[in-house]
Amino acid sequence: MTGIDGSGKGHVTAGLEAALRARGARVAAILADGWLNLPQVRFGREKKAEHFYLHAIRFGDLFDKLVLPLRDRGSLRLAADLAEETAVAYHRHVYEFRDIEVVVLEGIYLLKRAFQGHYDLSFWIDCSSETALERALARRQEGLPSAETVDAYRTIYFPAREIHGRMAAGHTSGCSQDSGSN
Repeated sequence: MTGIDGSGKGHVTAGLEAALRARGARVAAILADGWLNLPQVRFGREKKAEHFYLHAIRFGDLFDKLVLPLRDRGSLRLAADLAEETAVAYHRHVYEFRDIEVVVLEGIYLLKRAFQGHYDLSFWIDCSSETALERALARRQEGLPSAETVDAYRTIYFPAREIHGRMAAGHTSGCSQDSGSN
């Protein structure tokens, strides 16, 4: 489940998780936001949008340590270093999953080509820039004042979404289903 910050990914993911559980599925919902790099790595001074796109999330660790082992084994215990949006240091979080049938992964930039083969199904939550910005302002994204939030969305997040759209090559709206056996 992917889309720009403020698109409603979390809301849709929670609904999907609840619906799957109601049908008896054993579900693990994993939020990629915890795998953020710390601000000094996540944000760059030059080419801000490109830097953010490339360095926002520790995707290598997320997939190698959590998502793929859980998908392949169905059970996993992992102590991982996670970060909140405004954190200056990581905190330890323990994931513990048993007999999982469905992994629902939610976060930004999940349609990067390198990851597309890992999914049976993927969704892009389409959202206008205006709506995403309104939601970010309402929740005080990254703890920033309103003017800084608007600037961050216009100089980082919206341009990074455009980069992602170009890089994901054709997987930027609706949903796509992978024909692989994963």
